[in-house]
Amino acid sequence: MYLSKIFAPRLREVPQDADTVSGQLMLRAGLLRKSASGIYTYLNLGLRVKQRIETIVREEMDSHGAQEILMPLLMPAEPWQATGRWDLYGDEMFKLTDRKGRPFCLGPTHEEMVTSVVGAERHSYKELPFNLYHITNKYRDEIRPRYGLIRSREFVMLDAYSFDRDETAVEASYALMVEAYNNIFHRVGLTFRPIQADSGAIGGSSSHEFTVLAENGECSYAACDACGYAANLEIARAQRSSALPPAADSVTAMETVATPAIHSIVEVAQFFGVDAAATLKSILYIVDNKPVLAVVSGDDDVNETKLRKVVHGQEDRLATDDELMATLGVHAGSVGPAGVSVPVVVDASVQQEAAYIAGAGADGFHVRNLVPDRDLKPAFVADIRTVRAGDCCPVCGKLLHTATGIEVGHTFKLGTKYSVPLHASFVDEDGSEKPYVMGCYGIGIGRTMAAVIEQHHDDKGIIWPTAVAPYEVIVIPLNKGDDAVWHAALDLHDALEKAGVSAVIDDREESAGVKFNDADLLGFPVQVVVGNSFLKTGNFEVTLRGNKADKNSVPAHEAPAFIEDLMRTSP
Repeated sequence: MYLSKIFAPRLREVPQDADTVSGQLMLRAGLLRKSASGIYTYLNLGLRVKQRIETIVREEMDSHGAQEILMPLLMPAEPWQATGRWDLYGDEMFKLTDRKGRPFCLGPTHEEMVTSVVGAERHSYKELPFNLYHITNKYRDEIRPRYGLIRSREFVMLDAYSFDRDETAVEASYALMVEAYNNIFHRVGLTFRPIQADSGAIGGSSSHEFTVLAENGECSYAACDACGYAANLEIARAQRSSALPPAADSVTAMETVATPAIHSIVEVAQFFGVDAAATLKSILYIVDNKPVLAVVSGDDDVNETKLRKVVHGQEDRLATDDELMATLGVHAGSVGPAGVSVPVVVDASVQQEAAYIAGAGADGFHVRNLVPDRDLKPAFVADIRTVRAGDCCPVCGKLLHTATGIEVGHTFKLGTKYSVPLHASFVDEDGSEKPYVMGCYGIGIGRTMAAVIEQHHDDKGIIWPTAVAPYEVIVIPLNKGDDAVWHAALDLHDALEKAGVSAVIDDREESAGVKFNDADLLGFPVQVVVGNSFLKTGNFEVTLRGNKADKNSVPAHEAPAFIEDLMRTSP
């Protein structure tokens, strides 16, 4: 392929609206162009990478027993209404009506559709298990699309769905998919970690995210290097490692203390001369339009996902100042957990028989010697704190660290969440109809592409792993006007193509500097320079994009075989 013929308009300047390295490089290298907020056109090079990732995904899914199908993007509302997710997805779902007024949506995911398709057929237990997958576009009206392909409104996803006889059988299907995912992400060149995760709107009993370590990732997690425990901060558990508050004197009653102009936990701790762990933080939330008071140690933060689960809520937000005053009669900074008329959820790590300092429930006042076991009447005592680096692992007790990453895949054990409301059942051995026990498995293709760039780049551009590179080799003749140089470069290009190695030849009338800069930006794994060295020695200069310091001087006639061998042994 001639580089001059590839439609990949490159940018010399970093796009101002690109907020990740991968987003910047995909735009600069001409892989993508932005059509609207969160909506992108894949240009030729970007499409080739996407297709190579999809090929790897298909190979692993097929080899692990899954069958490819293709479901529609436009789906009727009725199955979504039956599962309750028509309202649960809310404004994030693109909804429309046809000319007859029937409601439809653009699929954000396909659990309802695949369950309806399978449920419309009558299957015997003898046909189980089976796993159906497709790779297609998804649509979610994100409130704030960002990070390029990492969070967009239109995106390409693999989603697979397993159908099993019972909970025991689904474990085997789940393990197969986890194995397939491990293979996929290793093959595309990613360093990743499976972590326990919240199931969110998809639902089910448990799930795992496949997370790629990245500084600008949206997924935050806690991990233990000693035993391998890892979980998204939304659900991560830990043993607190901070100092405990003093034990209470059961005889001493709560004492109200005037604290004018004292609002923050830091100010409260300084005023009373105590550690923040000896204070309580009380925060009013509105969960499904009802007030809930969350109480954690002063040095902790409330984990809103955990809080929602405890009170069986769907949506939450912080109460406004007006709502605080109307509900508790106090402004932020003096909210107290004792004697309130709203449900109180106390974090499980709060010591029940310790003496704490907390808001008094009146502006400008706090209380000391508040003993939770004596002075609070919580509706729930549960884990609602956010795990921090330095906490102790819940499995082995060693220290946890925290990190951020990009979620590229997610696996779920769905149980009968969809098969029961959609009446999808099989005929069991005893002749009775039983609902399918399901699993669900997704991979973001565009996210995977972005994650590869996040992990494989330098200050000059992309460094593609060979498995997903749009082209594997770029041949760079430095003097196209010299017939010997040009024909030697062209012969190498043609020989590589004939051997099944995808190659690009830079046929442009540009300076050596421009050609080298573009080759580095585009990131093709192998670079071959045909220039003065060839004219003097008959050798080509062959380098790997990821190791420019290691230059190989290779005789022209040996170059095709050398390059093929180099690609087999390089990432």
